[in-house]
Amino acid sequence: MSDHSAFAQVPDGYRSGFASFVGRPNAGKSTLTNALVGTKIVITSDKPQTTRTVVRGIVHRPDAQLILVDTPGLHRPRTLLGERLNDLVRTTWAEVDVVAVCFPADERIGPGDRFIVTELAKVRRTPKVAVATKTDLAAPQRIGEHLQDIAALGAETGTDWAEIVPVSAVSGDQVGLLADLLVGLMPEGPPLYPEGDLTDAPEEVLVGELVREAALDGVRDELPHSIAVVVEEMSLREGRPDDKPLLDIRAELYVERDSQKGIVIGHRGARLRQVGTAARQQIEALLGTPVFLDLHVKVAKDWQRDPRQLRKLGF
Repeated sequence: MSDHSAFAQVPDGYRSGFASFVGRPNAGKSTLTNALVGTKIVITSDKPQTTRTVVRGIVHRPDAQLILVDTPGLHRPRTLLGERLNDLVRTTWAEVDVVAVCFPADERIGPGDRFIVTELAKVRRTPKVAVATKTDLAAPQRIGEHLQDIAALGAETGTDWAEIVPVSAVSGDQVGLLADLLVGLMPEGPPLYPEGDLTDAPEEVLVGELVREAALDGVRDELPHSIAVVVEEMSLREGRPDDKPLLDIRAELYVERDSQKGIVIGHRGARLRQVGTAARQQIEALLGTPVFLDLHVKVAKDWQRDPRQLRKLGF
């Protein structure tokens, strides 16, 4: 059976294309991507700037295929890593079919939002949708004001919103409507990925992100972004029966300073064990295979500012 047979029955008027969610850090982009795809493929965290890879979530519908590109939150860069992330964002915007800008309803529109929309106005040809996210956290009157503020920001920056949609990814409110609107803005054409694929990110990247999410969870302010994860090895253990596979994963967690290493490992290794357990459960759920996860913490001094180390860590 060739790959093409998966695409055999495509109805007339089928649409497929790319949508990118943008917004300042912590605007609800990743949670919305997961709600649309229907499974957890993008890490979510209450800490800003946790998304570093452009993970595409793929929404399969009878009438369309919507590929979601989750860009890192755009921000004013303070480090070399920040500049690389911003370059990545702008390249993505020029290549997608529609950009959806997320504005959390529980926060007022601020300089960060204005910065993003002003930058986005430079990408002229791409249609732009405004999404008022986190409506479950705001009263109806506040949501009404928020929608007016979004319209005003569009007028002020010369951005013509194709739509302004309030949604709550947490309660599922209007997520389906948003999907319909995004599909309507896609070009007609056959599916770009086989049925069943939910993301095109290599498994190592997804595994690394899940380990990173588990490591960041619970250390809140002590280690904002100074953790990078490199999956060094991922292979099925030899000599296991087919019905009892075990996936061996060895990953290195890189921090910038010795003091941070102590925080990640915890008293007598307790914290690292918790991280390992939490990450392993998520990885097993994602890959559907029992996992043996071997984690090591290393110090890479000031890696966010060092071009050589950034390259080594995959940026």
